[in-house]
Amino acid sequence: METELTRGPVMKTMLLFAVPMILGDLLQQCYNIADTLIVGQFLGANALAAVGSAFSLMNFLTSILLGLAMGSGTVFSIRFGQKDRAGLKEGILASFVLLGMVTVVLNILIFAGLDWIIRVLRTPAELEEMMRDYLIVIFAGMVGIFLYNFFASLLRSLGNSVIPLVFLAVSAVLNIVLDLWFVAGLNRGVAGAAEATVISQYVSGIGIAVYTKVKFPELFRREEGVRLRVSRMREITSFSLLTCMQQSIMNLGILAVQGLVNSFGTTVMASFAAAVKIDAFAYLPVQDFGNAFSIFTAQNFGARDAERIKKGIRVASLVTVVFGLLSSLAVWVFAKPLMLLFIDAGEQAVIAEGVRYLHIEGAFYCLIGVLFLLYGLYRSLGKPGMSVVLTVVSLGTRVFLAYALAALPAVGVVGIWWSVPIGWILADVLGVGYFLIRKKKLLPSF
Repeated sequence: METELTRGPVMKTMLLFAVPMILGDLLQQCYNIADTLIVGQFLGANALAAVGSAFSLMNFLTSILLGLAMGSGTVFSIRFGQKDRAGLKEGILASFVLLGMVTVVLNILIFAGLDWIIRVLRTPAELEEMMRDYLIVIFAGMVGIFLYNFFASLLRSLGNSVIPLVFLAVSAVLNIVLDLWFVAGLNRGVAGAAEATVISQYVSGIGIAVYTKVKFPELFRREEGVRLRVSRMREITSFSLLTCMQQSIMNLGILAVQGLVNSFGTTVMASFAAAVKIDAFAYLPVQDFGNAFSIFTAQNFGARDAERIKKGIRVASLVTVVFGLLSSLAVWVFAKPLMLLFIDAGEQAVIAEGVRYLHIEGAFYCLIGVLFLLYGLYRSLGKPGMSVVLTVVSLGTRVFLAYALAALPAVGVVGIWWSVPIGWILADVLGVGYFLIRKKKLLPSF
């Protein structure tokens, strides 16, 4: 089902398109949350700390493929809005080749440098073996991640956000069932949690690839004049690499902070592992709404409808701020019960540190919501470089302040938590200010 986002009431159209994306990525989080919850309850704090640290690394690597897929999806959306079928098909081919090559290279580099990676993350000696066992298995799922993200971005660029949700729902349920079986039933430890995740990733990746090929055969049918062109590769690369850079910088900064967190010991590592899952789950809807807004804007940019884009900006801003405030309120009130989902009630120090993290960072979700809108806006208007700049400001501030404040005895680990919202607000001010100054050039009257 293809849906043109260039027609119909703006708020209704955007929300109907965004809701399946939000639900889909909430299910995606279930992969990692199921690992964390089951590992924390059945294997203890050390295993939770190891899996949590590995999660930050896996997020960084996944962000490379996600960024490439998102950049490609922007090009697909513009071509779809322009009704350029040949350009769309050539873009799909160029993107698939690019993402496939990157996946192969990543797999080679990862397995070759696994021991070095564990050392760079400053992993405590007692956790190294568990982390290695988890990573060896989890990295085997990179091809499944590539397939899902590529075809999900393609379908969403055509206005179909429901099918990616369906495949994620199936794989999320499968992941939870296999997690319980492998970890609690077969006693396979952290490797069992990773095996459950990898199997589920391949189910969603292969499943959505087959569906797309069967449902949209015209997009893959050989056609005279349609081939792999250098110009298309260059276009896909220019959008994808900058978006990939933005996603990678975002997660590289988080990875750098993970190394600092690890230096405070297992208790802080375990609290961070649980709290960051709650954190990501809470602001995921505004992140996905930003991605939906980006596709909406790209289609209308291709259709040369500046007025509809302006209406979309107003609607998206209102929805994001309201939802961000509601999420902050919920996380503030239920911080401790949420931590208890991931860790035994007897781990009082772990729970207390996690609650402190959530009370600080969780109060500012509207800030990161606005930042996600800015990322999507600049990407869809053909200015992905500005998204990179905002990411550098946000994450650069976070990393600098985290290391600077954590080194002060009077501040310590709480400085890491406060560095996050400070980075968000600086990036928001820059992004909004740049748009207001450059509005006429960014949104010409066509």
